[in-house]
Amino acid sequence: MVRTRVKICCISSVDEAQLAVRAGADAIGLVGKMPSGPGPIPDAKIKEIARHAPPGVSCFLLTSETSASGVAEHLLRTGASTVQLVQHISLAETLSLDRVLLSTRRVQVIHMEDEGALELISKYEDHVHAFLLDSGRPSAETPELGGTGRTHDWDLSRRFVESTKKPVFLAGGLIPENVGEAIARVKPYGVDVCSGVRSNGHLDPKKLDAFMTAIRHADRRR
Repeated sequence: MVRTRVKICCISSVDEAQLAVRAGADAIGLVGKMPSGPGPIPDAKIKEIARHAPPGVSCFLLTSETSASGVAEHLLRTGASTVQLVQHISLAETLSLDRVLLSTRRVQVIHMEDEGALELISKYEDHVHAFLLDSGRPSAETPELGGTGRTHDWDLSRRFVESTKKPVFLAGGLIPENVGEAIARVKPYGVDVCSGVRSNGHLDPKKLDAFMTAIRHADRRR
């Protein structure tokens, strides 16, 4: 049976991280400073949560930095094992990252605004370990770089998955009621959720359990 990996994002405390791990999360997302969106926490808090993560659970640092030095420094401050790049960076900075992040896994966020997203595969594929497809609007007056709670065109996301050799996480508006359909249509390597498992800004054990149950049911049908 194919198993869909699960990343629970916007983790705000050690207690939330432990709740996500007990539910079966493969990874947790720790949000650094952003121009908009939910879940940013101070770097010191990110470092504390990452330090308490058990072996086998990946800690994704969501960074809006766009320079190799900025990304590297953010990682040093937080101790995360994986960096999630939520903005596009230039080829020169990408090549610099290749040199300075030798042991850090890189995930590039692609916001699925239109078919132009498919053209970005060739730009990043040889430089990242995975992609994450989201529903932000980086070109907006106040850039949206994730955590919108909106779905996007899953058929376009399926085409993205079929066009790349790298693993793809699917994000954007996933909830217990639709994650099964999303998995069936897109066939991602993993899914990523923030607001869909929260109530009043806090991780909701009932929603989290329902989300994980829906994923297990979807995996049995794959």
